[in-house]
Amino acid sequence: MQPQLSPFDGVLLVDKPAGMTSHDVVDRVRRRFSFRKVGHCGTLDPAATGLLILVLERATRLQDRFMSVDKTYEGTMLLGVSTDSQDVDGEVIAEKPVPSFTENDIENAFAKFRGDIQQVPPMVSAVKHQGTPLYKLARKGQTVERQPRLIHIYDLRALAVELPRIRFRVNCTKGTYVRTLCSDIGDVLGCGAHLYELRRTQSGDFHVTGAHSLEEILKQTREQLKEFIIPILKLLGSRAA
Repeated sequence: MQPQLSPFDGVLLVDKPAGMTSHDVVDRVRRRFSFRKVGHCGTLDPAATGLLILVLERATRLQDRFMSVDKTYEGTMLLGVSTDSQDVDGEVIAEKPVPSFTENDIENAFAKFRGDIQQVPPMVSAVKHQGTPLYKLARKGQTVERQPRLIHIYDLRALAVELPRIRFRVNCTKGTYVRTLCSDIGDVLGCGAHLYELRRTQSGDFHVTGAHSLEEILKQTREQLKEFIIPILKLLGSRAA
């Protein structure tokens, strides 16, 4: 007979602030509320904001399920500047003038990345090479060959074009590196680009509008936090985890 589920066995939706790693958020919540187990379902880079799904206690067994879902992001890419990490936190490695692209030019470039595409993971990533995360090799100045991975871009569209910036929305499968997508689009346009800002708005059925800021969460007592947690039984219907 399985032990009875606790109100703390569930999902907590966090609107992650910029400047923190996903692990930082997990650690803050675990320590503040004395949880034994807390996991997250999909890393957000430190500069990124938005929806971070935390699984608490017995709900950690659902981690893989929630990590494998499709995700939606809104962000801004900056044309004309390439960085070694493909985002705003990296070192500038190239600068080129940005032509007066029309919206049609941008659309034609975006269209090349919709559907099934092969994407090469960036060196600054958690993907492992012979057991070592790539970002650790990158810190040593090493670059290794990476195998491309199949991803799917369901939708990619420009929301606003104010050169050299393009604001966009992308809906994609698990494992998509949006900063690599921006860099690759910059290559197609011939001027280079990097990811300037990023916000995850949706992950599977969860939307950032249902999330709470980390600041608000940490102000709650353990008892009050129950109101923020989505219980396992609600997620799985009548089936216990």
